[in-house]
Amino acid sequence: MKNSFTMTWKCPKCGREFSRQNQDHYCTKPQNIDEYIAARDEQIRSKLNEVRSILHGALPEAEERISWSMPTYWKGRNIIHFAASKNHLGIYPGEEATAVFAEDLTGFDVSKGTIRIPYDQPLPVNLIERIARWCYEEYRK
Repeated sequence: MKNSFTMTWKCPKCGREFSRQNQDHYCTKPQNIDEYIAARDEQIRSKLNEVRSILHGALPEAEERISWSMPTYWKGRNIIHFAASKNHLGIYPGEEATAVFAEDLTGFDVSKGTIRIPYDQPLPVNLIERIARWCYEEYRK
């Protein structure tokens, strides 16, 4: 039974209701990575573009698409995702990849196949490239 005292917040753009005030969400889902990145603040856009460039260089044969509402690199299946969160940039290579690279990921916030990189830290370019290539080789089988 729903508590009648529960306060909800209704997004003025899309009308969806949330339990938290100003809940971050997509009013409309982005159709491509350009739209996804364009919807973010400038500081976050630059980090997202940097990750996109790293992944594109590491995975030139993979297709860019939106999957699970996140920028995704795909080659027969999802290879790796990335996304902007409130306080960090998330890279989603999957649990197997984070286990394989656990030693290299020491010092990062890692759980359940997710790597969280605070916006104020530089991106570990070489590590992201290595993880992306590993995912490509492993997941395209």
